[in-house]
Amino acid sequence: MANNRNENIRDEGGIPKWVHILVLSLIAIIIVVALVRLAIWNKGRTIDTSDVDASEFEVEVLDQIFTMPAEKLEGHEDDGKETILVLGNDAVTYDSAETGICGQIADKIGATVINGGFASSNIALKNSQYDDSYKLDRFSFYNVASSIASGDFSGMKETATSFDDYSYTLNTESIANLDFNTVDTLVIYYDATDYINLRPGMNPSDMQDPMTYMGALDSGIKMIQEKYPFIRIVCMSFTFCYAYDTDGTLKNGDRVDFGNGKLTTYLQHMIDTCGDTGVSFVDNYYGTIDEGNSSDYLLDNIHVNQACNEHIAAHFAEAIYGIN
Repeated sequence: MANNRNENIRDEGGIPKWVHILVLSLIAIIIVVALVRLAIWNKGRTIDTSDVDASEFEVEVLDQIFTMPAEKLEGHEDDGKETILVLGNDAVTYDSAETGICGQIADKIGATVINGGFASSNIALKNSQYDDSYKLDRFSFYNVASSIASGDFSGMKETATSFDDYSYTLNTESIANLDFNTVDTLVIYYDATDYINLRPGMNPSDMQDPMTYMGALDSGIKMIQEKYPFIRIVCMSFTFCYAYDTDGTLKNGDRVDFGNGKLTTYLQHMIDTCGDTGVSFVDNYYGTIDEGNSSDYLLDNIHVNQACNEHIAAHFAEAIYGIN
């Protein structure tokens, strides 16, 4: 009788039937719990953030600071004054008053700051050889660096007269008449125009291709370093900006790839170039403007206001000169 009862409660493999029932019940419970959680997720839940302090969440700033090797200063006589030349585009020229980046840096450091910016220019070239049909190429960082290294500013002077904006002539003269033996620091500060104007980020076959953002930056820096090894070079990154997508809508530049990478791709190109050439990098992208505060700092989709210029100047003064 006992043997018949055991046969009834075991399957053919000898496992009691209650074990099967228990396993199936557990599986059913797991499935039900998963479905409930999925339903809650899809519906969404309201989280109380009234006690959360947003200032507790800090963004890591990617500054990369190099000191000048002593051998590069050998034979150079310091005149005892701090002179800074700033090369750039609208980031430098959009506000040329004391409220602009040059004026703000001069105020915070107590230095002579020379505005060497050219509106709407890029770091990279549009054409491999200068073509008069696109005069802005003459004022790209690559060509300005080439003029500084060679000491020949004739092409810039001639082309500057073609623009109604007199700042092209004025700033060309400022650079051409500058005694570079008195320059202590060269700042390279361009906005994200290269990204917006579809300049390629890099050329894997030629890392110094001046028609690419990375190649032009690398080549230009090296030309100046070779000619004036005693000048400290600092690259300041662009800030966050918006860009028009193919559908005509304005979107976060970090989300739009026009075929050469997103905004942060260009940021990384600058960081890599600075590391390769041994020049300091000051990060204005992280910790300055984001989607949350863009209305407080941006005048439009790319140009920054006085408050942002002051913030960037203060960051530069602290990172490079240790001035709080």
